[in-house]
Amino acid sequence: MSLKSITLDELQANLGKEVGVSPWRTVTQLMIDQFADATDDHQFIHCDPDRAAAETPFGGTIAHGFLTLSLLSAMTFDTLPSLEGGSMGINQGFEELKFVAPVKTGSRIRTRFVLSGLKIRPSGWVQATHDVTIEIEDQKKPALTARWLTMTFVEPKRETA
Repeated sequence: MSLKSITLDELQANLGKEVGVSPWRTVTQLMIDQFADATDDHQFIHCDPDRAAAETPFGGTIAHGFLTLSLLSAMTFDTLPSLEGGSMGINQGFEELKFVAPVKTGSRIRTRFVLSGLKIRPSGWVQATHDVTIEIEDQKKPALTARWLTMTFVEPKRETA
């Protein structure tokens, strides 16, 4: 999906507001299995549907919490415009990260983004803080909530004489 870019002034005007809701994304067993392979976390609650159905209260397998968290990047690219003049973005970290409810295999999730902080540094780095909530379709409790800090580098504008 191609979204228009946003100026720094437009970004500042959105401080304290919900700035986007991602499209729904289905979490499949294939995604869970591939994540398990990438992280060497093959716990049965993620990778063995029969055993998970018989031995857990979930009725089947559930996604790794870190898989759900990692989908934030894709949901961001699907939802939020890039910062005009930004040449790269990086994750800086999370505050107040809480895994609230399990994501059952086959569930659909989406993310709500609220721009809760913004720091513009003279070096060209712009730190954005988003309060994110990953919702599970038809569930009252979200999968997770977090305060997410990201950095985008915007080439500083040169003064012209």
